[in-house]
Amino acid sequence: MTADAGHTHRLTELLRANAEPLIDKWVGAVSALLRGRSTRSELESDFRELFSTLLPLVGNDGRNVSGAEFGDVRSFLEEYSRSRVRAGFTPTETASSVFSLKREVFDLTENDNDPELFRQILGFSGLLDALGLLTFDFYARAREEIIREQSEQLLELTTPVVKIWEGVLAVPLVGTLDSARTQVVMEKLLEALVETGSEHAIIDITGVFAVDTQVAQHLLKTVVAARLMGAECIVSGIRPQIAQTIVALGIEFGDIVTKASLADALRHTLRREGVDVVRNEVR
Repeated sequence: MTADAGHTHRLTELLRANAEPLIDKWVGAVSALLRGRSTRSELESDFRELFSTLLPLVGNDGRNVSGAEFGDVRSFLEEYSRSRVRAGFTPTETASSVFSLKREVFDLTENDNDPELFRQILGFSGLLDALGLLTFDFYARAREEIIREQSEQLLELTTPVVKIWEGVLAVPLVGTLDSARTQVVMEKLLEALVETGSEHAIIDITGVFAVDTQVAQHLLKTVVAARLMGAECIVSGIRPQIAQTIVALGIEFGDIVTKASLADALRHTLRREGVDVVRNEVR
């Protein structure tokens, strides 16, 4: 809903004519709210851009922020929210940057008794409310996206594929093995097999907290995928407690070679490669 051009023109002119002191007070209010965690110059740069995108919207009550006329302000608020998330600000602090402009506009026009102007200010207040809520929404989406990216990066870091001998790769797993992580393990292992031309892979589960039916299925899928690439897979780190659990659950590993430790698995693999490991006696 848009007001007629005449009244919209007056509110727009008031905001434009008082832009400098208005932005200065706005920056001061938000700077105090953030307790100096963002410099005045940074805030001023952001608020000048936001102010310029708001001026063409004066007279719009903000009931349809998905409209084409809101394209510029939506783009700004989305990027602004994303930067606030990365800088560690809360959603309240981020949205308050928009809401704080209302007080400055009220103070600017408090001595004006024009009822039409008052109506326009109420509409402008509604517009800022709608944009503030939109900022909350953008903030939540940006935070979820960043958390997802960090989770994926963490999976990459906690799932290394290590070349421990010529033609032999090892994947030491620590923690919990779920579907998402299994997919990462499988992808990284297959990529490493192609890049190195290795024919042996050791999946070490010494650091896996517990092995249940689901974890066993994940391991079997990874072994099958590696076999399809022409590599023999060995599962190491089968501790007594894990062995008892596997037997109790009736889990069948079939013809997959399992070893108690990574050293045993490496020794077995080297023998398959025709390499003997001999301990030298200390004289």
